[in-house]
Amino acid sequence: MKTVCLGGGPAGLYFAISMKLRDPGHDVTVIERNKADDTFGWGVVLSDDALEQMQENDPQSTQSIRDHFAYWDDIAVEHNGVRTVSGGHGFAGIGRKQMLVLLQARARELGVNLQFETVFKSAEQYRQDYDLVVACDGINSLVRNEYESHFNPDIDVRLCKFIWLGTHQKFGDAFTFLFEKTENGWMWAHVYQFDDNTATFIVECLQPTWDAFGFADMTKEETVAACQKVFEKHLGGHDLMSNADHLRGSAVWMNFPRVICEKWYHENVVLMGDAAATGHFSIGSGSRLAFDSAIALANFLHSEPTMEQAFQRYQEERRLEVLRLQSAARNSLEWFEQVERYLDLDPVQFNYSLLTRSQRISHENLRLRDPEWVKKAEVWFQEQAGAGPVHRAPMFAPYALRDMALVNRIVVSPMAQYKAVDGCPTDWHFAHYAERAKGGAGLVYVEMTCVSPEARITPGCPGLYAPEHETAWKRLTDFVHGETDAKICVQIGHAGRKGSTQLGWEEMDAPLTDGNWPLLSASAIAWSDRNQLPHAMDRSDMTRIRDEFVAAVQMAARAGFDMVELHAAHGYLISSFISPLSNTRDDQYGGSLENRMRYPLEVFTAMRAAWPESKPMSVRISATDWVEEGGVTAADAVEIAQMFRDAGVDIIDVSAGQTSTQAQPVYGRMFQTPFSDRIRNERGIPTMAVGNIYEPDHVNSILIAGRADLVCLARPHLANPYWTLHAAATLGDQETNWPAPYHPGRDQMRRLAERNEGAGIRV
Repeated sequence: MKTVCLGGGPAGLYFAISMKLRDPGHDVTVIERNKADDTFGWGVVLSDDALEQMQENDPQSTQSIRDHFAYWDDIAVEHNGVRTVSGGHGFAGIGRKQMLVLLQARARELGVNLQFETVFKSAEQYRQDYDLVVACDGINSLVRNEYESHFNPDIDVRLCKFIWLGTHQKFGDAFTFLFEKTENGWMWAHVYQFDDNTATFIVECLQPTWDAFGFADMTKEETVAACQKVFEKHLGGHDLMSNADHLRGSAVWMNFPRVICEKWYHENVVLMGDAAATGHFSIGSGSRLAFDSAIALANFLHSEPTMEQAFQRYQEERRLEVLRLQSAARNSLEWFEQVERYLDLDPVQFNYSLLTRSQRISHENLRLRDPEWVKKAEVWFQEQAGAGPVHRAPMFAPYALRDMALVNRIVVSPMAQYKAVDGCPTDWHFAHYAERAKGGAGLVYVEMTCVSPEARITPGCPGLYAPEHETAWKRLTDFVHGETDAKICVQIGHAGRKGSTQLGWEEMDAPLTDGNWPLLSASAIAWSDRNQLPHAMDRSDMTRIRDEFVAAVQMAARAGFDMVELHAAHGYLISSFISPLSNTRDDQYGGSLENRMRYPLEVFTAMRAAWPESKPMSVRISATDWVEEGGVTAADAVEIAQMFRDAGVDIIDVSAGQTSTQAQPVYGRMFQTPFSDRIRNERGIPTMAVGNIYEPDHVNSILIAGRADLVCLARPHLANPYWTLHAAATLGDQETNWPAPYHPGRDQMRRLAERNEGAGIRV
């Protein structure tokens, strides 16, 4: 096969090497516009698993690279005068120039034709003369632009400004993050040693800080000098250096473009490296993506019957892996974009938040890396919670809201059961909630409980609007208080335009086949084309329903609930006022966010006045409508939370979506936690996180990083009422209280957990 690689960076060179290794008869040419010894980067980072794959592909070049590595095991964070170090991270760095020299030598040895100082302007000029054209021409790929209509690139330019610099100051065996506050705002640096004498020094800041410094009007030399002054105390008298001699003035700064192409090939042209997809430097994935893609394409070209099939497999497999890495990279870069909300955290929590920012490193993974540091962090968390210097997982720390004291941070989310009869909870509800209260969670929610028959979602939904409802709920709360350590909360709501629908296991959100009742909403907009048109509420409707909420709260107090929550999420009545997608009113209750919040706040304030002062109240909100334009955004959610906080809410239950049939949610592990994180850390408002949280590892990571104060689990508690007790046994927690009749089961679980731990099994 006659092949040309357009671009002589890591991707092009390593692909050329990989092709020659598989068949020395291949005619492979690499074309590079720069000189052989030019480079405009500093160091390159590779993880242990990336090196393992390279070792399998070409032991010789891998060993040459290893021989020039600077290894480090620690990550050091310097912030507010405190240096925090954790170990076990296992990375290696090498100078980009050194790596290119080694790869060039290996390519020459294998017979690759290397052509330097050769400028290409188009892939089209090579397509007739070569069987295969590999476009590995970098982040600003000419080839990607040339065939843009075929590759369909998605380019997202991120918020932070950054500049690649170097220094001869030594940073030892630790990857170091430096955070410095200046009169113009915060700046930070990502620093790592890559040879005996040189370290990469990437300086980063947000646009307002960059503007305040006046970097746009500085020369390159002035920029480097300004950065050097900011980090002077860390440089030990050494200078910062730039090797971007081809750039002038503010051009040395970049905004990172996240690139992903829908299609990676066109006829005999294929994309590789940054031309196809980028990996953010904060997780060190760019070089890894290049090497892995080079190996994969070379493999498929030799395993598949046609080039077309090879390209298809390459695109399918590499694009999927890239999306996974880009998800982690997005989490990481967004953490830095939002870092100013975390800079007032305690150094322990700040460090933990930074280490786990990508969600690739979890609590237990961090424990494997540095068990002593994690133990100290866990003790710190318990001390902050008022438990004293005890060593327990964060999920078992106490938490208080007003006079309600929780024994741990686990919450059983409200989950509709659809088993009520005429709004009255039945024995099903008693057995269901009693079991979960026995299961060890600190707080148990009962499902959305409606303020009138017309407020129900389905005929099977429970209520708080008749004396028999109050009696049935009191039977449950008496059991919970008498037999368990749990507290119990009732979520009070009104279905609005999503009411009068079938049971959850029939057809969700679909109207009843008969017997539908009339609906109300903020505006006369149906939930879907199939649902009935609701009546837009007038002032008399608002007053009546507000008073129904108050009556339900008074019943909840008499029934013995420890906490009540206003359901202002998921497209139900109160939510319909908040979202501009469902509220198109032109009176004082529509338009601006302040107007749309007027009625929800009126209802909440009336509920709060009717609820005992000593008991807490929460509000569940949808922090985003998950629509591209016109809906509630994450920024709006911060303001919504603040308005409820100002009205007296104790904690915000942060959910998302379910407000529009046009929603396009982005799912994943802990996918709604970032909304909770933002509200909590931008405004200091206590929050509960919810959404695809299912492991103790998730819970502990969320809590100790300060992303929420309580963590809600729904489906895991449907599958296992004793989720918390089982987690305690697995984690070796001896302090969690089990019901006395269950002690033999507790003891067996603990023995099995100890046996598995001894065998290296974590369940």
